[in-house]
Amino acid sequence: MNQQPITHLEIPVATLTSHAMLVPWGMYAQDIGLVEALEGVPISQRTRDHTPQTKLIEFLVSILAGCAHLKDISHGSHPLHQDLVVAQAWGQKGWADHSGVSRTLKACTEETVAAVKEALNSVLQPFVAREVMLALRDQGVLIYDGDLTGRPVSNSSTTYPGVAFGWMSDSVRLGYQAALVSMHSPTYGRMWLSVEQHPGDTVSLFQAEAMVRAAEVRTGARPWRRTDLLAERIAQHRIAREVEEAKVLRAQGRVEQVQARLAQVDQERGEWAQRVAELEADYQTRNRPERPHSRLAQARRKLGVRERRLERRRGDLERAQKWLESREAKLAIVRAELWGLECRLEQFIADNDANPAPIRAIFRLDAGFGSGPNVALLIEMGYEVYTKAKNHQVVRALRRRVSPSTSWTRVGKNAEMASWANEYITNCPYPLDVALERFHTGSNMRHAALLHYGDDAVTTDLAGWFTFYNGRQTIEAGIKEGKNVFQMHHLKVRSSAGLMIQEEFAVFAANFVRLAAAWLYQTCPDAPPPFDRAQASVKQMVSIAANTSAWVIRQPGGCLLRFTELSAFAGIELVIRDAAPIQLALPLFKSCVFSPI
Repeated sequence: MNQQPITHLEIPVATLTSHAMLVPWGMYAQDIGLVEALEGVPISQRTRDHTPQTKLIEFLVSILAGCAHLKDISHGSHPLHQDLVVAQAWGQKGWADHSGVSRTLKACTEETVAAVKEALNSVLQPFVAREVMLALRDQGVLIYDGDLTGRPVSNSSTTYPGVAFGWMSDSVRLGYQAALVSMHSPTYGRMWLSVEQHPGDTVSLFQAEAMVRAAEVRTGARPWRRTDLLAERIAQHRIAREVEEAKVLRAQGRVEQVQARLAQVDQERGEWAQRVAELEADYQTRNRPERPHSRLAQARRKLGVRERRLERRRGDLERAQKWLESREAKLAIVRAELWGLECRLEQFIADNDANPAPIRAIFRLDAGFGSGPNVALLIEMGYEVYTKAKNHQVVRALRRRVSPSTSWTRVGKNAEMASWANEYITNCPYPLDVALERFHTGSNMRHAALLHYGDDAVTTDLAGWFTFYNGRQTIEAGIKEGKNVFQMHHLKVRSSAGLMIQEEFAVFAANFVRLAAAWLYQTCPDAPPPFDRAQASVKQMVSIAANTSAWVIRQPGGCLLRFTELSAFAGIELVIRDAAPIQLALPLFKSCVFSPI
């Protein structure tokens, strides 16, 4: 077959690749500006055979190929670094050995990580903005899911920076925690919005606000802050502060009274001690014996009374001071909480002033985030909240309310629910819808408590409540996808910046495969299964399609991808056309804008 040079991919006609799907993905990456964005990331490393940016792109491509380890780039069954077709599809002259990729990742810094985030966000932002608009237009609400997932390493490892022991993979392990937020996407099903890496001892309880704000930054949309509720809460805290200040004043007065009594008793003790010393000297001078009822004996008894009384007064003072310290500590807590709420109110007022188009938004979180303060914060931030109670005391309290007359509604194969409206949990000042779940597992029965705040009448539709909350399994499926498809259960590098880049690339790869599937469906509308769907199986695309063989045949205006007879898709041909850089058109609508009540 005659081979002639081409201009787009710069590969000969009918060239074989072992990573078929990576070729159209590379073309798509160039079309949406991904390659150009990553080539602009500054990395402080000299260029020899390959630029450091090329090796950064290669690292992303290896994740898209599902490489479990960095060395698989060079030593896998079909080494990626030898696949020139894929390299040129991604606009590169060739790939580096895995050791070169490792050195580049080690040379990355916090500034590199920030530049990578900016590059990926700039590419993804138009798609996120469009999905936000579609969700608000079609559903009137944004639905977020947040979770924390472990990234364990060997418990004996000493080479991973910033690791800590924490609960992950159902046990105490050494490693990291990744805080993830996803959004329900009308077009792509699930779209990752943010990921942040933390030490392994990080717990969900303290990550809720950061995750919400990360989601708001990515979508550029947020609900109206409930400053009215927060102002009422602040007023109650001010009353509580006054009460605690009064208690401190009373405690201070008590300390002063006890100190005065102690000083008086101490003075009396001193006087009687001096009297005893004088009588002892007098008796010794006069050589008089001390008798039981003598003045000296009486003085000793009175001295003993004062000494015992002094010990009691010292005990009274110690208790009074401890009480004062406890009241001062409580007052300090109340003042700190009040100061925090006042700062929050100031920030929320500014948020509202800068938010001309507030939206309706729902946040679904698991029990790790379901504390009273977290629920209250999310409510004040304007969100409708679906979560489970973190404190098991809530479950116990609800179980005590169950009676033979309690109505149970079957909501699943082995699940039932009973609910109550306008209930309160500890440290949350706002009334919530609460439900007790019970799950029949053989002869055992498990219980959990669901919490809800919002306008939806969930207590009248328990099956809908149960189904909607468990819809957050989409983020759990995404976490599983990240670990098993994009191999996030293998940390491929051991530098701080490299680890964070791997996290960023993994969530971007999950988004990218979905974007590319929709693009390929539009580009090849007559393609046979499994390429005939806008929402293709990510696992199938990565694990199979990106690791099978195909011929790449250059044609005018694009190329033909013909899977080989040894491929899982033997006989399938995809005609992929060159495209100009993509600019998404945002849908025009009015119904997505919600004004504050």
